[in-house]
Amino acid sequence: MIDFRADLHCHTTCSDGTLTPVEIVKLAHEKGLKGLSITDHDTVEAYKTAIPAALHNQIPLISGIEFSTMHHKTSIHLLGYSFSLKSTLIEDFCKKHIERRLQRNRQILALLAANGMPIAEEDIQGDHPHTIGRPHIALAMMKKGYINSIQEAFFKYIGEGKPCYAAGAYFTVEETIDIIHQANGLAIIAHPHLIENNGVLHELLSMKFDGIEGYYARFPKELQERWVKIGKKKNWIITGGSDFHGDIKPILALGSSWVNEETFKILHDHYKQNS
Repeated sequence: MIDFRADLHCHTTCSDGTLTPVEIVKLAHEKGLKGLSITDHDTVEAYKTAIPAALHNQIPLISGIEFSTMHHKTSIHLLGYSFSLKSTLIEDFCKKHIERRLQRNRQILALLAANGMPIAEEDIQGDHPHTIGRPHIALAMMKKGYINSIQEAFFKYIGEGKPCYAAGAYFTVEETIDIIHQANGLAIIAHPHLIENNGVLHELLSMKFDGIEGYYARFPKELQERWVKIGKKKNWIITGGSDFHGDIKPILALGSSWVNEETFKILHDHYKQNS
């Protein structure tokens, strides 16, 4: 039996997950996880309630966030860890991303309306998300009866290259790394397993990252070894996490990928220095 597992990649209702921050901490406790990082898209709002819940359940937390970027027309996600949750740099960058998402969502809604699937902006607001994206649009499409599942929404209409997809404005990889570093955080390449453009991958590996997400979701060991070897060769931190979203991605269970105590301690020590 493995004594220590820490999941460093999960999402709550503050972005596109279906569990609240308190619920996700409780689930981590039930699953026997010994550490956690919540990496909501473009917001750290979850930590307001996650921190007291984690203290109650005796699960150490480290700060985390996931930012979207674009490199040579390829969508790249970055994870930021161990920065101060009081960082105005991170807070201001989140505000810029939320405005970016708002404009992009409006473009997608206009395309859906033009294709006979009108959705009002208030229909995708929900009760609690701080960052609203395509999964919320997909849920609204289901409620309207336009599609039968979130997967269908992405496959037919709002996935990349589909008729109602809009890329919107994006920040670059380099400026995102710079913001995370200015906030004394650690910048990590998220799920490189999903990046298909080898030229883009080669350029990413030459950038000033601190680590790479070697262990991701339910990918088998043989597909993860490539990224672990790259991380070790570059003397990077090798992170891991499930990318848990709850009911939106039910196949990804919390704790399905994780890091050991040694890796978590590196990140946790860095976080404590910034707290």
